[in-house]
Amino acid sequence: MTDSYLAPRILLSGGPDRFRRQVERLLGQLGFKDVVDIDGSGDHGGDLLGTRNGQLWVFQSKWKRTGAVDCAAVDEASRAQDHYGASRAVVVTNTRPSADAEQRARELLRIGRRVDFWNGGELQELLQAAEEHPLMTLRDYQDSAATALWADLQRSRRALLVLATGLGKTVVGGEVIGRFLRENPGQDVLVVAHQKPLVNQLERALWRHLPKRVKTQVLSSDDKPTDLAGVTCATTASALNAVLRGWRPGLVMVDETHHVGEDGQYYRLLDALKDSWQFGVTATPWRGDKYDIETRFGAASFKLGIEDGMRRGYLAAVDYRLFVDNIDWDAVREASEHQYSIKELNSRLFLPQRDEAVIDALIDAWHQTPSPRGIVFCQTIEHCERMETLLRRLPQWRHAAALHTDMPKRERQQRLLDFRAGRIPVLTAVDILNEGVDVPDVNILAFARVTHSRRIFVQQLGRGLRLREGKDTVLALDFVSDIRRVAALLNLRRQLDAEDIEVLPRVPQPKITFDNIRAESLLEQWILDAADLETSNDEAKLQFLDPEVLPA
Repeated sequence: MTDSYLAPRILLSGGPDRFRRQVERLLGQLGFKDVVDIDGSGDHGGDLLGTRNGQLWVFQSKWKRTGAVDCAAVDEASRAQDHYGASRAVVVTNTRPSADAEQRARELLRIGRRVDFWNGGELQELLQAAEEHPLMTLRDYQDSAATALWADLQRSRRALLVLATGLGKTVVGGEVIGRFLRENPGQDVLVVAHQKPLVNQLERALWRHLPKRVKTQVLSSDDKPTDLAGVTCATTASALNAVLRGWRPGLVMVDETHHVGEDGQYYRLLDALKDSWQFGVTATPWRGDKYDIETRFGAASFKLGIEDGMRRGYLAAVDYRLFVDNIDWDAVREASEHQYSIKELNSRLFLPQRDEAVIDALIDAWHQTPSPRGIVFCQTIEHCERMETLLRRLPQWRHAAALHTDMPKRERQQRLLDFRAGRIPVLTAVDILNEGVDVPDVNILAFARVTHSRRIFVQQLGRGLRLREGKDTVLALDFVSDIRRVAALLNLRRQLDAEDIEVLPRVPQPKITFDNIRAESLLEQWILDAADLETSNDEAKLQFLDPEVLPA
């Protein structure tokens, strides 16, 4: 039998960060819920938090190459217990506590403060006693998707999953990986993504799908394990380096597959692993350079988009409101006499809207929505922070927070945790929430004059479409500044109105409306082929109708 991921040899080789993640995985296997990594500057002595049987536990993770853990770890755990209001505190180590540490724990116990120890040998015993994760109960479409992927992998060693954000791409991918490992014990698996935060998130998401002893690790510029047995979640460059040194996993999953092109690191990586089974997962199979990812993975093994997901009740129905009362009607008539590029047209057609107008509409939406939780997507970091300041002036949003790539990682993580917990009612964000972030409580989205990208639009809209108890609708407010966004919504509306899509009873019906009927009529006449316009670049020239046929 191969070593488990908690074997002493593996714990010793991993280092402190890897040890903390191994403990995090064990907590999930022991039945802890909402396990959160809080390690970092200002963590008040805690490394992990988790809830079990309604009680909050705090864990101090202490990896050591040699020697015992001293009494300082006990004091840190006790301090963390106070700060986080935890019922239990535990020092977890790959070695053992020193006599002084045990004495310090006894002293605290005499005054009613309990700090426990989980030692290296005990960790394996805890894992041995833990039950295997039960096979997930999949939704019918997830089961169909996993079956289709497996069939294509067996037939051609290639497969592709196209599944809208919120429908569980990683769940389906995890089921395929779990089946592969159960049928091919001892084989290695590579899961590759283009960004380290996604790689870290993927490792966590896959744990519940894997046999409990299977080792997992992250491979990136910061994490460089020498043993890649089991499941390795890696950034593209690091995966390529390992493969060029001779590593050959039996199965490869490519997350966010739309990043795969006809050249570059993905191309070299997948070509080098041509004998491995390969499958990709994405919600947005379109690329700006028009490269078709089906040339790499074959035709989609299974596909379910936003439209079908909403109509069948798998996603929240969207109440989408386009604000287009900022149209410059003089520019409309000019556009009918000239050929403008999309970039030129957008700058002439849509008059600048005040941020205060966005907030006024958001106030109305807030009052209409039970238990409102919102995200405002902004143009730039400066715009994001300005919107945060404006929102905080109002009492219901005094805890509003910005989220962008210029702030430290720990601060971003803390704000996301606070948002999920309800302590932050609304986030202002730039593109950071596009990929790989799960925020199912969101029921209001506002697009504050953002430039349209088909892929980013679908990803951002998908942030609000994930169902949860008590939520079946998401309200979207779009302050339009790009005619391609209008094309995208008209195209989506046509697809939602299609008669050949199965509609489940008692499922709220999605709707897409304009705040200005005259503008809606104009734009519908202008956009004769919404699908083509939606994917056009900034320099594409447009020809519009004669002014005499435009609405008066």
